[in-house]
Amino acid sequence: MTSATDPDREQRAELLDSWVEKRRQIASLEAEASDLLAERMRLSRSDSDENPFHRDAIHRSMIAEYSAAGRLAQGSVEYAFSDAGFLDASHPGVRSAFRAGSITAAHVREIVRAAGVVREAVNNGRAEADVLPLYDTVAVIVAERETPARTRAHLRELAAVLAGSTVAERHARSKSERTVTVRPAGDGLCVLTAVLPEHLATAILDRLTRLAHVVVAGRNDREPTLAPVDDGENPIYPEDIAQDDPSRDDYAIFGDGTFTTDPTGPTVEHIPSDTRTIDQVRADLLIDLLLASDPSAANGSGLDSILGRIHVTVAASTLAGCDDRPAQLDGHGPLHPDIARDLAGRNGGWTRLFLDPTGLVVETDTYRPTEPMRRFLRARDQHCRFPGCRMPVHRCQIDHTFDHAKGGRTEIHNLAHLCARHHSLKHPDVADDTRWTAQQLPDGTIDWFSPLGRTYRDSPSRRVMFV
Repeated sequence: MTSATDPDREQRAELLDSWVEKRRQIASLEAEASDLLAERMRLSRSDSDENPFHRDAIHRSMIAEYSAAGRLAQGSVEYAFSDAGFLDASHPGVRSAFRAGSITAAHVREIVRAAGVVREAVNNGRAEADVLPLYDTVAVIVAERETPARTRAHLRELAAVLAGSTVAERHARSKSERTVTVRPAGDGLCVLTAVLPEHLATAILDRLTRLAHVVVAGRNDREPTLAPVDDGENPIYPEDIAQDDPSRDDYAIFGDGTFTTDPTGPTVEHIPSDTRTIDQVRADLLIDLLLASDPSAANGSGLDSILGRIHVTVAASTLAGCDDRPAQLDGHGPLHPDIARDLAGRNGGWTRLFLDPTGLVVETDTYRPTEPMRRFLRARDQHCRFPGCRMPVHRCQIDHTFDHAKGGRTEIHNLAHLCARHHSLKHPDVADDTRWTAQQLPDGTIDWFSPLGRTYRDSPSRRVMFV
């Protein structure tokens, strides 16, 4: 193994610092662009007040002009104006952080949209006006240390708490918006979009992935495996890496959700007759399942037929019908209590969790290691514990933070879920100048140390929120 010389290390550090500063400048410029849109909206409202019968035409003309000038889709411009308007009118704290460049446009988008339920509650008198400044304060704190995807998950839960019972009403209302649409993608392809209840969509994707792995394993006459890095309860396949959906995140300058598995990364050997990627197998299975089966009394409803894995956390009082506090679809956000109760009645597997006053899981109702420890870790981690990663735990490996081979103990405070991509970063076979290390604190927080000596912190998600 070789290590970088001091000049090389300094250059890499300088490049990283320069990139971070450019990103800050870009965010600051994006804030200026948002201010310009907000100012244009004020002029449009003034024009509409003077000509109320032409309000729609005035708005459509404005959107069309900015779309043409910016060479952007009108839908994207519409969203940009909407976000700019809410940011200007209701979120001064977020706007200040945006202008300073400490949060990105992607963070602002998630903050503004998650706040919709809070604004609605305030406008309808179901919540006090001071909850919006509280939401702003927490939103900036979260966004300054998390990716947009994780920010969204945190803030949807916060908004549910601040808005109270409106979450159940909002979920009931949004259920009517489910739809399936098709739009051309060129070269003989189309994009099939299904807007579905979140727990059902999550289960559908998981089932397709599990079926796809059966196909991949069958064509190779063996189970696809990774190089032995550390044993986990559920094996991770190299193709799984592609499912850390980039469209949910802003870790690259491209945000169109078209990323696929890195062709230079690890792959499973394919026989010549079937060289489909895991994404292609999933797509083909979706076609087969939709076109080759019909709903029937024998097959039951969508809920009766769920074979995908989803993880739901619900209070015992809510389960018993004593209250209607939102449940939580792990890794996604609030879940309507009626749906949680319905799912609970269809599943016999239960784990009781005890939480400390800060909302962290501290133990299960059984003591012995192995499976109880795994249940604890699944409930605590929810996703890969590398900063910003959203790979769900059932597709991650349980890793010893301090290597077992070097004396690391198999205990809760030395274990965490890591996806295949981030697990490999700390493997002993990696050269010193590219290997990451990690240290886990007693509360489950993990400090990651990069090859440049930088520290990045990932804290476990709270399961109960106090505001």
